[in-house]
Amino acid sequence: MSTLGIIDYGAGNLSSVCNSFRANGIEGRLVRTADDIDGLTHLVLPGVGAFGDCSRALHGQGLVEPIRQWISEDRPFLGICIGYQILFDSSEETPGAPGLGIFRGHVRRFPDCGLKIPHMGWNKVEPRQTNDPIWAGMGDSPYFYYVHSYYPEPEDSSIIAAHTTYGSTFAAAVRRGRLVATQFHPEKSQLLGLKLLNNFLTL
Repeated sequence: MSTLGIIDYGAGNLSSVCNSFRANGIEGRLVRTADDIDGLTHLVLPGVGAFGDCSRALHGQGLVEPIRQWISEDRPFLGICIGYQILFDSSEETPGAPGLGIFRGHVRRFPDCGLKIPHMGWNKVEPRQTNDPIWAGMGDSPYFYYVHSYYPEPEDSSIIAAHTTYGSTFAAAVRRGRLVATQFHPEKSQLLGLKLLNNFLTL
């Protein structure tokens, strides 16, 4: 039986994330300190807000090293939006604010190409490997919901699990072992979002 922890750093989209997992029959437990991680099987870092605010909160709550340790042990981890971006080294949104450094790379702002920023609404996600269990039951080009002005550029392209195009093509998701992180919001993506969360729970 899964025991799910959802990290509360003061700015995440907690109610929507909790409700989405509840729809899959899982009651999430809020994680605010390192001690709250004890006994969990799955850990989620949701995201709404700014890169720098997330970085400061995770450091202030003493959660940076526990998260790094969790990921290093290849335990199931899901990062959403800012929870995806913070896995990288740094961001143009908040110069000088450190990311978790799980992956080498920098978070970039969308270039000015005549499209509205932030990128908001539904867009097609193109998985690199449609047979990956995280995409099970979704077809070749599922649509998910986005709200963001920044996106990561991983130095290691092998971790990229999916792409999306909005003016330019960017890494919509990464995957390594039992770690999954998405720029889109599964908790706002209706049935396919619920399906992805359920697939994560099976990791």
